[in-house]
Amino acid sequence: MKYMMFVCSDTQPDTDPTELPDIEKWVAENDSRGRRLTGNVFASPSAATTVRVRDGELLVSEGPFAETAEVIVGFDLLDCADLDEAIEVARTHPMARNGRLELRPFADLSD
Repeated sequence: MKYMMFVCSDTQPDTDPTELPDIEKWVAENDSRGRRLTGNVFASPSAATTVRVRDGELLVSEGPFAETAEVIVGFDLLDCADLDEAIEVARTHPMARNGRLELRPFADLSD
């Protein structure tokens, strides 16, 4: 089952003083197991472009759609047996302690 894992900042990071897991090791381990298909870090929210169409008119604005203290900073596309495995993958990601991870399964559009 495929999941999009949004990597997000958080205003309340973990206060555990132990060293954070190494992101390079996390990527290598999950890539080698076939659980991480791809992923990347996003540019700053200030580099965003918002596109809308209203009444047939194209509206383009610079910057993020919403002003918020928490932002999506990256993503990973996961391929896991089930939600429990996806949660385990997310639990070991360094941003689980300093940010938050949102797991979202892809919809089955075959119905």
